[in-house]
Amino acid sequence: MTCRWITRLATLFVLAASYVPHPAAAQANAGGWQVVLAAGDSAQPVFDNATRALSAMLVGKGVPPANIHRLTSNPRELGTAAPAVKSVLLQTIAGLNGSRCLIFLTSHGTHEGDFYLAGRNEVLTPNELAGALALGCGRVPTVVIVSACFSGAFASGAMDWPNRIILTAARADRPSFGCAADRDYTYFDSCLLGVLQVAPSWRAVYDQTAACVRQTEQQTNQTPSEPQAYFGPAFSALPVFIAGDTAHPAFADATRALGTMLAASVSAVPSGRFGFGESELGRSPPLFRLD
Repeated sequence: MTCRWITRLATLFVLAASYVPHPAAAQANAGGWQVVLAAGDSAQPVFDNATRALSAMLVGKGVPPANIHRLTSNPRELGTAAPAVKSVLLQTIAGLNGSRCLIFLTSHGTHEGDFYLAGRNEVLTPNELAGALALGCGRVPTVVIVSACFSGAFASGAMDWPNRIILTAARADRPSFGCAADRDYTYFDSCLLGVLQVAPSWRAVYDQTAACVRQTEQQTNQTPSEPQAYFGPAFSALPVFIAGDTAHPAFADATRALGTMLAASVSAVPSGRFGFGESELGRSPPLFRLD
C-alpha cells in the first residue's frame, strides 16, 4: 500500500465524523446494484439509445427498475427520465445506497477531459464524479463507464480507488467515434452493449469491447481511440453478475481482500489507530457544491 493511499485513508477518517448521509440514501434499496445511466446530449439519438438499451438489459438480468436511475438531455424524454444536468446527476450518484454501483455516462467529451452535459452547457470533471462516488458508493464494488471523446482522464487521479473498475471509450488525448444521426449507437457503446450480454467478468468486458472498437475503427479508417481501463486491486476480477446478492463467492472474496488491504495500510501508519465503521469508510464530503 503506497503512502498516497495511507494519506487518503487518514483524510477520510478525519472527515467521516462530519459526514451526514444524503436524505435519499436512507430510502434507497440497499440490496443489489444501484445504477445511474446518463445521456449528456440529445443532438444525436445515439446517447439516449444507449442508456435505454442498457436499462432494458439490466431489468432483463434482474435489476429492479426502481434501482435504475436514467437521466436524459432530451426534453421529450423527461417523463421517463430525470434531466441530465450536473446538479441532478451528482445528487443522484451521491444518494445511492446499494451493495454495488454501476455508473454509465455517454455524451461528447472536451479536450480537457471533461464530460459534456448539453442541458445547461455544463461539463462534469473527474474530481466532481469522484466526490459523488465517495458519498454514494463508498467502498462497495463500483463500475464506472464513461463513453466520450478524451474520456481517459476519468480512469486515473481522484477516480482510482481500490474498489472501482473504470472503463473509458478513449485515451485522454484521443477522440472516440460514432456519434452520428444515422447510427443507433457510438462505436464504443455498440461494442459494449453486445459484449455485456456474454462477457463473464468486467475485465473481459473491457478486453472484448476494446477489441471490437479497434476492429470497427480499422474498417472505417479512423485513428485508434484506444479505450482505457482501471481495475482497482480489491475487485479487479469482479464478474458481471448483475442479479443476486452479496453472497456470491467472488464478491465475498473481493470484500475480504479489500478489508485486508485497508487493515494493512492502517497498521502501517506510525501513530494512532483508525477505526473506520462500515458506513464511514470511503465516504467524504463532496468535492463539489450541490446547488
